[in-house]
Amino acid sequence: MIMKRMINIALAMMFVAVSWANDAAKTSALHQTLSQVPAAEMPAKAGELVKAAKARDRGFLTVDVVKTAIAINPVAAPAIVGAISRAVPDMASIAASTAAELQPKLAPEIAKAAAAAAPSKAGKIVVAICRVVPQQYHDIATNVAQAAPGSGQEILRALASLFPELKPGIDQALAGYAGTPPSVVAVLDSARVSANLGAPTAPMNSLGTPTGPPVLGGLAVRGPSIAPPYIVPSGTATNFGPSGTRGGRNYAAP
Repeated sequence: MIMKRMINIALAMMFVAVSWANDAAKTSALHQTLSQVPAAEMPAKAGELVKAAKARDRGFLTVDVVKTAIAINPVAAPAIVGAISRAVPDMASIAASTAAELQPKLAPEIAKAAAAAAPSKAGKIVVAICRVVPQQYHDIATNVAQAAPGSGQEILRALASLFPELKPGIDQALAGYAGTPPSVVAVLDSARVSANLGAPTAPMNSLGTPTGPPVLGGLAVRGPSIAPPYIVPSGTATNFGPSGTRGGRNYAAP
């Protein structure tokens, strides 16, 4: 029995070693491929790589391509996500959430690029990025609404599924619109007031410079740390409060 257990452990360790070697080889190959193209052409190349992959492999490859491309050129994150989203719209939310985790300061721009390239995925893009950087939900939603006209209700319902504190105000505001596309900014502002959250603010120093994360309702908002590959589920979204509370995490194949 002991010998059998030792053999099983040895086999498991061998499997892990082989998997790690394969992953390292794939990352190295991606890095070589993407680094050899001119900087201006790298986003398009990233999109080509994802599009050329088999459908069952695209979710994981999208994560690897985004991570590798951003490692080469971090400021190109929005362009990389936009190119992948344009090439394969179904991968827009995965590419966007991966990039936002790596470059959280660029999350609103990443969201806008993804939505502009794949407007039909606006709601999923908002859900995916807000799970990674929930404290930036207002700017993310606003940018996506600008990039994907007519997606206001979809965006707001996505936010309502993520943020229980905002849901009553959003539902009430949406119920008051009779065929008129709602303004995402106006509804969110109204929902914050209804939830007694007020406008998001950040701690300031004596020079008026922000010194910490935004604060809603007196609680600092901090996002979760999610390690790629992160694939947005097609089912019911996990609740995330604007105060940074979370109810879990779902992983599923695209």
